[in-house]
Amino acid sequence: MYEPSHFKVEDRAQLHALIRQHPLATLVTAGEGGLVANPVPFVLHEDVGENGVLRAHLARPNAQWKAIAAGAETLVIFTGVERYVTPAWYATKRETGKVVPTWNYVTVQVRGPARAIEDPAWLRAQLESLTRQQEAPRAEPWAVTDAPEPFIAAQARGIVGVEVEIASILGKFKLSQNRREDDKLGVLNGLSAEPESESQAMAALVKQHGFNGTA
Repeated sequence: MYEPSHFKVEDRAQLHALIRQHPLATLVTAGEGGLVANPVPFVLHEDVGENGVLRAHLARPNAQWKAIAAGAETLVIFTGVERYVTPAWYATKRETGKVVPTWNYVTVQVRGPARAIEDPAWLRAQLESLTRQQEAPRAEPWAVTDAPEPFIAAQARGIVGVEVEIASILGKFKLSQNRREDDKLGVLNGLSAEPESESQAMAALVKQHGFNGTA
């Protein structure tokens, strides 16, 4: 991933936080069958192995797990908040006009050896872990045990687990850090004036990270 110094993030806690906040990632594999990509929700287990692991599952008819089992190179891409940035927000536009549009975003990429897992106990633990992760904020969280056991067992037979050992983790938070202070303030004010929740979330990130030059 192209990482200019303004946008590069190496703080592990920030990278892990983005993964947890945006667990639906793009699982990319490159094997004998070529490139394959699928959206897959992941669970981060940072206390497993040297650098942690990512765990997920795929539908058994999805041939991507077979590519993983055959040793395909694996990349997992997590994408957080993103927003278009108009040049109209820059003070520089009013002075010289020498500005162009851009896009602000946050992303994390994980690479590492992956394996396909068919063990029923592992799959059950994965289903319960993913469910807990997503249901925790709810007032009355749903649990795997809420469904009939034979039904869950039948569903589990239709999936294959995926575990990615984190060999490298890269973060890029592009939040207007490379702009001068009055341009950044213009971006912050412009985003804050938009009603969309994504704009408000991006404004908060720009305010938090954009003004000190680093994330």
